Amino acid sequence: MGQNPQAEPVGSWRPWIIPGSQLKSRGIVDALETDIRNGRVQPGSRLPPQRAIAVALQVDLTTVTRAFNEARRRGLIDARAGRGTFVRRVIEDRGSGLAAVPAIDLSLNIPPQPPAARLQHLIPATIADLLSSEHGMLHLHYQESTGSVPDRVAAARWLAKRIDDPKPGSLVVASGAQSALFGVCECLIVPGESIAAGIATYPGLRAIARQRGYKLAPLAMDDSGIIPESFEESCRHSVPKAIYIIPAIDNPTTATLPEERRRRIVEIARQFRVAIIEDDPYSPLLNGGPISFARLAPELTWHIATLSKCATPALRIAYVGAPSEAHAMRLAGVLRAVNLMAPPLNAAVASRWIVSGVLDEIREAICEEAAARQKIARAVLDDFAFAADPHGHHLWLSMPPHWHAADLAEHAARSGIAVVPSSAFAVASPVAEAVRISLGAAPDRSALTQGLKRLSELLVQPVLPARAII
Repeated sequence: MGQNPQAEPVGSWRPWIIPGSQLKSRGIVDALETDIRNGRVQPGSRLPPQRAIAVALQVDLTTVTRAFNEARRRGLIDARAGRGTFVRRVIEDRGSGLAAVPAIDLSLNIPPQPPAARLQHLIPATIADLLSSEHGMLHLHYQESTGSVPDRVAAARWLAKRIDDPKPGSLVVASGAQSALFGVCECLIVPGESIAAGIATYPGLRAIARQRGYKLAPLAMDDSGIIPESFEESCRHSVPKAIYIIPAIDNPTTATLPEERRRRIVEIARQFRVAIIEDDPYSPLLNGGPISFARLAPELTWHIATLSKCATPALRIAYVGAPSEAHAMRLAGVLRAVNLMAPPLNAAVASRWIVSGVLDEIREAICEEAAARQKIARAVLDDFAFAADPHGHHLWLSMPPHWHAADLAEHAARSGIAVVPSSAFAVASPVAEAVRISLGAAPDRSALTQGLKRLSELLVQPVLPARAII
């Protein structure tokens, strides 16, 4: 307590109100306690004057006074005559009932991990079984950058539903889809050249383009995904080296491209000699769906199939179907320079699961849980406009007229909810005012329901300034 309070920044707390609070004064003090316990406001910080908070929040001064009185009762703040009000250096847990608003992650786009998938049992059991086999220790050795022959044979088996007669020699085992995407781009594009992609696209592609100096050519989209005429117009203006497509349950828009659009895009790609990067993590969730680009145009298509969305991202395994064996060897050379090889023990686990049928069992359990979570989302967010696939792990929520996506994401974060605004996916402006809500990271359905309800309460609130000016 010996520090000079004048050294503390005035107004270091950004006032807000917990959404859904029955009393505004309680909502203010709950918000303050949340920010203190989550580390957003540091002990010793000087709070804004009560009158300034009232103006910022558009509430009566008496409401703020009641909030400050409650905050003092909880042991959160101290008032110093002539100096102001400060957050206490030591915050006691006095059983206020709000140790902190629990954080619920609706931003991380991973599959749910239901007990029925048995991953906690399957992963250690499979590893133990592999290592105890006659040649098990070979899974701990260095391997070829293409992946071992048994792993590529297993990959061919897994991809046979999406690629006609996949040849192991044309396949590469990569350390996750992001690594594979980086390698494919490196094979196809040099800095300064362009990749066509939907106007809202996977942030991993944006990161690669920024890192390597690629240009991204934005393509118009609608509820069915990329509009082929926009791709054709882009090619006539300046031919891109490749087009990047998430064909099923697009990230972030959730659209699945209809077959007629796929065929038209292939026609345009052939006409202008544009490579197709088919990043396809979600098709295994559909149990069918439209024909793949790898089947429609095998000579042009680099098909990336990760296991992160249908099993677990912890494996860090993705399979790449290249247009030819020569292309596969070229990709392996890039990956060798970047990370040498996919993790061989993880690749062996994936192969064992494919051959034994366990991977399909895991996928089915995840699909069942994803469907249940989508049903919860439809019920809780029934009053709002959003796009979703009933088999997917995320939804694309359009903003009510009074909200901007970035503001909602910031306010949601202060309420303990993480969502991703459309700006994170934008290839060009303007992009739709929307947020991606991911349903898989919540530990269970109860936590997901709680998070979605908290978000729905925030959506109907009048917009408060994200950064109160005091």
